[in-house]
Amino acid sequence: MAEEGRAQGLSKACVLLIVIAGMERFAFKGVASNLVTYLTDVVKMSNSSAAKTVNSWCGFTSIVPLLVAPLADSFWDRYSTILTSSFLYVLGLGAVASTALLWTYTPPSSTSSSAFLFWSLCLISLGQGAYNPSLQAFGADQLDHDDELPCTIDDKKTSKKKGLFFQWWYFGVCSGSLLGVILMSYIQDTLGWVLGFAIPMFAMVISVVFFTCGNRIYAHKPDRTMYNKHFPNILRAIKMKASRLINGGIALPNDKSNMAELELEERPLCDQKVCSNEVSDLNLESESNTHLIENAKIVLRLLPIWTMLLVFAVIFQQPATFFTKQGMTMKRNIGKNFKIPPATLQSAITLSIILLMPLYDKVFIPITKMVTRNEKGISVMQRMGVGMFLSVIAMIIAAVVETKRLEISRETGVQESETVPLSIFWLLPQYVLLGISDIFTVVGMQEFFYNEVPVRMRTMGFALYTSVFGVGSFLSALMISVIEAFTSSGGRHSWFSDDMREDRLDKLYWLLAIASALSLLFYAICCKCYKCRIELENGNCK
Repeated sequence: MAEEGRAQGLSKACVLLIVIAGMERFAFKGVASNLVTYLTDVVKMSNSSAAKTVNSWCGFTSIVPLLVAPLADSFWDRYSTILTSSFLYVLGLGAVASTALLWTYTPPSSTSSSAFLFWSLCLISLGQGAYNPSLQAFGADQLDHDDELPCTIDDKKTSKKKGLFFQWWYFGVCSGSLLGVILMSYIQDTLGWVLGFAIPMFAMVISVVFFTCGNRIYAHKPDRTMYNKHFPNILRAIKMKASRLINGGIALPNDKSNMAELELEERPLCDQKVCSNEVSDLNLESESNTHLIENAKIVLRLLPIWTMLLVFAVIFQQPATFFTKQGMTMKRNIGKNFKIPPATLQSAITLSIILLMPLYDKVFIPITKMVTRNEKGISVMQRMGVGMFLSVIAMIIAAVVETKRLEISRETGVQESETVPLSIFWLLPQYVLLGISDIFTVVGMQEFFYNEVPVRMRTMGFALYTSVFGVGSFLSALMISVIEAFTSSGGRHSWFSDDMREDRLDKLYWLLAIASALSLLFYAICCKCYKCRIELENGNCK
């Protein structure tokens, strides 16, 4: 009975790693959630430049795992990768805190000051890029079973346990994010940026200490030589091919005598050791080519679904940029003296996730089981689709609220620095809906990309998931640049005017709602044509 209870729950190692992941999110959100305010108020960037900087940085941060994952899977073990990358992470957080300390006494006026902030943020990106996918993959390694076929019918218990792990992992991540957004945005707005950036750094240091102290309870997976050497072998095979192309082949002259031909037949062309090495190299090249083709097929098969999720990732960038700038212009008072920091409203996303995620298993799944007659209620791909639909509704609501804010601003004739007499809590529904959509789409994405890659590519699977948000961030920055170029031509105010009375963020939100609806339509078509990995291998998928 005790064994059955243990099988249904998570191990101590999993719980510790979920706590550590939450602490990492606290540190990251403590910097990222209010960064746009830091760039506009301290660094004196324009609204559009600050938004593009934050989007580009978030994009780079999310893309790095895709570049690091092959190296982590091939050359490094996950435990060492986590420790090494956490050092870079802490170094970057410390460097950002030092910019706030420096600019307290000497305001940023030179290009070198901005460059130092940029490279400090890049250090955080490099550290987090290796840290996050390795930590999550290391956490998944702690499960009792780690089979190549995680969702076969005979392995329902393992599949359920993995789903539980990903759900509670995201719960821990959201808890850390919530604390980071609420606490750090308040400290940064009231007590200053030095303390506001120093606390995340110390939180990350403490999480590293916790991680090293838990070494005794971790399940360290043995190296799988046949799995983790594909990347070096592929590089070696490419090197051999290039060498043969450069050197060319060896051809025998046509005027050789019969005696020479007989000698060649009687004597080997090379000694046994050289021939053995050549045969080994040919076998290696053949094996590497096979695995290169297999891995490429896996990634290409996931590409249509990956692409359809990009618009969701673009919408995911709005709370930390334009939603926050909207909030700065609205009535934020609670009582006479207390004002809500605009970035704090981002906590509504994580708070809705924390409060509503338990209801997903307790209420939503039982209802869908009765409707669909499916043991799991809805599939992972259907789960992602529901979240995409909710993001469309969220952007429609955001567009309506922004239209109302602009109307009130023009009717009352408020000046640029004045507050619009509209409560910031009108933004709450769009935040909450995006939080609910995260429960469906983000958790579903983690499980989808984890299950759809083989064991040898698990870190790459998590990197594919994070890369959606990386490319989405870059697309968001590119979209801002293109829209600004078109809408500001002819002396007109752009959609992203620094004067929030003249901006047209409502049009941006309508554009995103339409793009998201089209993306959802094509996603549904892709799902109809898609066959999961287990279905291809076993002929069934539940």
